[in-house]
Amino acid sequence: MTPPDDAVRAVEALLFAAAEPLSVDSIRAYVGGVDVRAALAQLERDYAGRGIALVRRGERWHFETAADLAHLLRRDRDEVRRLSRAGIEVLAIIAYHEPVTRAEIEAIRGVATAKGTLDVLMETGWVRPAGRRELPGRPLLYATTPDFLTHFGLSSRRDLPGIDDLRAAGLLDPVDLALEEALEVAKAADSD
Repeated sequence: MTPPDDAVRAVEALLFAAAEPLSVDSIRAYVGGVDVRAALAQLERDYAGRGIALVRRGERWHFETAADLAHLLRRDRDEVRRLSRAGIEVLAIIAYHEPVTRAEIEAIRGVATAKGTLDVLMETGWVRPAGRRELPGRPLLYATTPDFLTHFGLSSRRDLPGIDDLRAAGLLDPVDLALEEALEVAKAADSD
């Protein structure tokens, strides 16, 4: 096996030493005029099937323990913190519609959202304020964070399951399915 070139070694060393995941531009700022994307692709190939892996979360890169070995490194059990149904609904709305205001979340859910629900999601590090909507009162916008992607093992929001995936997994509520069927019937009647 031939040793990696200096560019790949520099990117590898930087990612190992980094305290947090780095974007391609951040890596380039450290290593100069190197083809960072080619170096990352080479590192992904080099670490495939090993005890650690180079992973991309959103637009940032970092090394992490291979998923199938993570249990070996856990000494204490993580405290399982269950989200309420409202918390799960709000998180899903933010993930699929971001950036979104609290009023938009409430309109989609059809009920008021307690401030505590958004606070819990921000405390977990999965949701963050994302600016303000240019409307009267300038309501706060909410979006998901890179920690959200990491926790759920997603590379980007494009990896979120679609309606067909949810239906196939049996994760849709029977009420949701009945509503969806009623909407399809109404659409068909409108088109006739």
